[in-house]
Amino acid sequence: MFSRAFTLISSVVIFAIYPAAGQPYNDGTKEVTLGQIKNLVTFGDSFTDILSTSDGRTSWPIYAASYANLTLYPYAHAGATCSNNLTHLSSPSVFESQLPAYYNDTSTGTIHLSPASTLYTLWIGTNDVGLKSLLIGHDSASLVDVTKCMVNWLQDLYTRGARNFLFQNMIPLEKTPLYSKNSWPNRYWHLERNTTEWNVFMRELTLSGNELTSLMLQAIVPTLHGAHIGIFDTHSLFADMSSNPAKYLNGTAALNVDDAVNKCVYELNGGPTTNCTTIQGTDRDSYLWYDELHPSEQAERIVAQVIAQVAMGEGNKWITWLS
Repeated sequence: MFSRAFTLISSVVIFAIYPAAGQPYNDGTKEVTLGQIKNLVTFGDSFTDILSTSDGRTSWPIYAASYANLTLYPYAHAGATCSNNLTHLSSPSVFESQLPAYYNDTSTGTIHLSPASTLYTLWIGTNDVGLKSLLIGHDSASLVDVTKCMVNWLQDLYTRGARNFLFQNMIPLEKTPLYSKNSWPNRYWHLERNTTEWNVFMRELTLSGNELTSLMLQAIVPTLHGAHIGIFDTHSLFADMSSNPAKYLNGTAALNVDDAVNKCVYELNGGPTTNCTTIQGTDRDSYLWYDELHPSEQAERIVAQVIAQVAMGEGNKWITWLS
């Protein structure tokens, strides 16, 4: 079930008053509890956008809401960064577009959410560190600036009354076809490049960025009284999916963690190409990647299963609760 200003699949509406900042909802446990979460509010980029789906089919928030019987309020947009003031892209960013849209919906009465029964998620960073930004030195912002912005998302929502947070860290982008050592000229980048250099640098960006956000989140926990804060280690999950695909992929073709369901090979420094292939039917679920950058639908189902378990108060090895 999901709701945005322009789309609604569920009419479940919960009327509540936001608590004053600092009013506790945390009952002493770190994780959310069985039956507590009824609503899922999502922020992020194409990995989370439910309209411009990056997997060609259905994005993980739709699956997660279905698995856990949640009402979904999706604000993520494809191409987004944390802030366009740091990473100068044109897509609706978290701070300049997504958060204002959510605050507008709550202030105008479009949506009414109970802080105790609402889980807020953020999955951002792919565009912030990617080929149009930090990777090629396109912006003056540093990795520290970008990770601070990610943590500020949580603090900003907390001051507005939110209390349950799930922070999804960056996946090992160096394992995507776009950033692998064996990458090819594609729809995202078909100019000359050193693929090994990109691969190594992207690995360092994601590992360092994830560690920075983890340390920053741990540092602010004592100041966010009553908050439940969890880190979803999607980096380790996707690394495991890449190393042990038989545990996760269940399609009818040979398991594949290197190529993509929708693959286009461009001429080096060339224009559009007709050299594209698309895997069909249940063979698609044998692939980890949908295209050169985005996870496949099957990979997103795995993400959805983890978040559904969190929402239902179940433990999961990919989640670390800080408070």
